[in-house]
Amino acid sequence: MSTLVAEKKAQIFKDFGGKETNTGSIEAQVALLTERIKHITKHLQQNKKDYSSNRGLLQLVGERKSLLAYLSKTNLQSYRELIEKLGLRK
Repeated sequence: MSTLVAEKKAQIFKDFGGKETNTGSIEAQVALLTERIKHITKHLQQNKKDYSSNRGLLQLVGERKSLLAYLSKTNLQSYRELIEKLGLRK
């Protein structure tokens, strides 16, 4: 299972960071956080009373929000492309 997760992470970094080793780009970090948020959201739909996971989800959402705010200040075009790719804003 860990190899599947590693392959998925590598694919996310390749798609959003340019290459697999570019793990520090803001776009790649936001994409990885979005994937983790989707996974935890699916978990919480089945386990409604898992409050510790809910708290972790809120922390991830806050971290993603901070990164997106930074990206919108520094590179607006990249920010718009990223939210379009990930389907974050409607």
